[in-house]
Amino acid sequence: MEGEYELKTMLIIGAGPGLGFSLAKTFGRNGFRIALVSRTQEKLDQYAEQFGKMGIEAQGFAADITNKMQLIRAFQEIKNTFGTIDVMEFNPHSGKVTTTSVLETTDESALQFFNDVVIGAINTARQVIPEMTERGEGALLFTSDLSAMSPSPMFGNSGIAMSGLRNYILSLHERLLPLGVFVGHLSISPLIKQGTSFDPDQVADAWYSLYDKRTEAEETFPKGIMN
Repeated sequence: MEGEYELKTMLIIGAGPGLGFSLAKTFGRNGFRIALVSRTQEKLDQYAEQFGKMGIEAQGFAADITNKMQLIRAFQEIKNTFGTIDVMEFNPHSGKVTTTSVLETTDESALQFFNDVVIGAINTARQVIPEMTERGEGALLFTSDLSAMSPSPMFGNSGIAMSGLRNYILSLHERLLPLGVFVGHLSISPLIKQGTSFDPDQVADAWYSLYDKRTEAEETFPKGIMN
């Protein structure tokens, strides 16, 4: 892992067959090795094998992001394997928490989503921020849905969590940018689906553009949808 031309490492939290997979392809083709974190090692191994066939170095590290001890162990394994983490991307949707409308939202359903989205984001970010600020470089990328930007009665518990996540992201951006660390936020349409005009490959391209340019703290996909 030494040498002038060492590949950078991207860590994808909440790696799955949709956006996470597309992000790994996009960043992998732009010179990144990929570390993948989600709950199921078997699925992660399948993804890593597929990436290997594309010429992208990837490895999976199973962990539940709401379990701090599992998360710390996974990060240690990633650092032992790849060394420095240059970019971390956080996908908050776990699939295990049901979205409720505002009138159906209970304390329990709100707390479940908050733990997955906000607490998960805080726990993961804190694993990489000290090393990134010490080096004076790195990037933290957070994905949300549009309920982070605009309240909707259909997204009661998720909207509370996503707007809280956005608050955390923008505060991090302001604090870390002077220290050389870019924090970005992409808020995406819930209509993301392969083979449509909202294909995750297009979202991944938008993410890479936001990361590469580093001129804006946040953007929506599709661009301008909130206007």
